[in-house]
Amino acid sequence: MNLTNLINNYAEAVAMILFGIGFSNLLLQKNLIKKIIGLNIMDTAMYLFLALKGFVSGRKAPIVVDGVQEVEAYINPIPSGLVLTGIVVSVSVSALMLSLTIRLYRRYHTLDLDEITTRMKKEGL
Repeated sequence: MNLTNLINNYAEAVAMILFGIGFSNLLLQKNLIKKIIGLNIMDTAMYLFLALKGFVSGRKAPIVVDGVQEVEAYINPIPSGLVLTGIVVSVSVSALMLSLTIRLYRRYHTLDLDEITTRMKKEGL
């Protein structure tokens, strides 16, 4: 891989590294809170990547100002809209996961996923 490509695209590389950190955290941790944090890191990495791909240097936000209506003067608003929508969905999913984690903790008095699974099998669920 060429070093200049990495230097020019360092932000995309950071997004991929963050995604890898979140994915490995999601897979390797047994604590449910740490798994939720890993999923949130993955979400953030995807939003960073989408925002980077939607940005074009030298262009403005798609708000018509001063009578400029050429398409070439503005960035594409779709990636920004996807990022905003994704953030709203992510916050909702995180809230739901945390509330379910609280319910699991109140029932089994642990956040270890293996221990919860063992106790569920003993209960016959």
